[in-house]
Amino acid sequence: MIRDHISVWNNCLSIIKKTIEAQPFKTWFEPIKPVNLEKDVLTIQVPNKFFYEWLEENYVDVIKKAIKTELGFRGTLNYQITVENHRQVGSPDFRQKKTGQTDDATEPVLNPFAIPGIRKFKVESQLNPGYTFDTFVEGECNRFPGSAGMAIAKKPGGTAFNPLIVYGDVGLGKTHLAHAVGNEITKRNQDKQVLYVTTEKFTNQVIQAIKANSVNDFMNFYQMIDVLIVDDIQFLSNRPKTQEIFFNIFNQLHQAGKQIILTSDRAPKDLVEVEDRLISRFKWGLVADLKAPDFGTRMKILDKKLEGENLSLAPEIKEYICTHIKSNIRELEGVVISLVAQSTLNRREIDMKLVREVIRQFVSMVEKEVSVESIKHLVAKHFNMPVEKLHSKTRLREVVMARQLSMYLAKNYTNSSLKSIGDSFGGRDHSTVIHSLKAVQDLMDTDLIFKDNVTALVKKVKTTLVNK
Repeated sequence: MIRDHISVWNNCLSIIKKTIEAQPFKTWFEPIKPVNLEKDVLTIQVPNKFFYEWLEENYVDVIKKAIKTELGFRGTLNYQITVENHRQVGSPDFRQKKTGQTDDATEPVLNPFAIPGIRKFKVESQLNPGYTFDTFVEGECNRFPGSAGMAIAKKPGGTAFNPLIVYGDVGLGKTHLAHAVGNEITKRNQDKQVLYVTTEKFTNQVIQAIKANSVNDFMNFYQMIDVLIVDDIQFLSNRPKTQEIFFNIFNQLHQAGKQIILTSDRAPKDLVEVEDRLISRFKWGLVADLKAPDFGTRMKILDKKLEGENLSLAPEIKEYICTHIKSNIRELEGVVISLVAQSTLNRREIDMKLVREVIRQFVSMVEKEVSVESIKHLVAKHFNMPVEKLHSKTRLREVVMARQLSMYLAKNYTNSSLKSIGDSFGGRDHSTVIHSLKAVQDLMDTDLIFKDNVTALVKKVKTTLVNK
């Protein structure tokens, strides 16, 4: 059987596609082109260095498995970077190459309707100086868009991520990330004209321009911006004139190599009453979604907020807060503000009783608690094994998996501390629990069958919560 680079890579893609979700596959693997196969060495072409670094950082194990499956034990992979000086980078042993990181809302000072002939000008960016990468807490839920944002900040308009569209539910940090990118660009390139504007404000400006018969001046102003950040583009819906003008501005900026960053509460394909030609352009660059933060990320966000307020809370109180405030970062911020207010204005000690009172203001119903024991019984039944095995020291794979899953669910669906969870599994310490949490999360990210197992168990736990 004669193998060529195209067929080998297509077979690799078939393997990879079974392991990762559709959107990351489309973003990170569909743009790759196979270029050469020489003995056991496959060469693929990627758009730029950041693309290569992201693959090596996040998908090296998946790619390695596919290559070894297709080319055997000696199979290796070379990357060919075509954008940056056409350099080649080889990675025969699949070692990861880490990506490096570096380190007011007032009306514009320039009238956008009276600027004909202006060549040198300075616009107030409208960026919130408090929204930076230093205050942006990174976790699995936002690492992808966060890394893309940092790449743009280093080279605005010079990456494949133009436009960058960040979407997600309310309160997940879309606006924070957009401002962080803008602030980082401003810090690195003081000559760049960066402008942040909400879609509502942009629409009002369009209406004013039409009334003043100065649409051309309005468009000229926006076309001189180097980095345009537009928040909440879902509000373009059912506004045909605003869409027409934005379409023209978008085209001019993109053709000139200017950077465009957009946020939305939904993916471009789900925008309603927005012209197809605009949606098509939104897909030219990178569409990245922000997911609800997991428990570990919520804990890091809470610690950051507490640090900013110079406030210290007991570990069990922080765990309780992050167990019950799950989907919205703004609610997490609101809890901290309320606790500070109660502590300073009413001189109340921040104990569990006060925390419960405050949280009831943010969630309609605090879920009934399940116990670690009930979770162990659910998991043991799912794996058809005695509960006692979860306490044993056996290293049998199935038992280890069941034990780690039990610890993972106990951490996410009870108010128990790491130490108490470890104690309930035969006197294991908190570091074992931490290792188990990471092991489960890593497996969920790479093994779809395991992820289905976790999903099934989570449903059982939630059913227990509802029926208790």
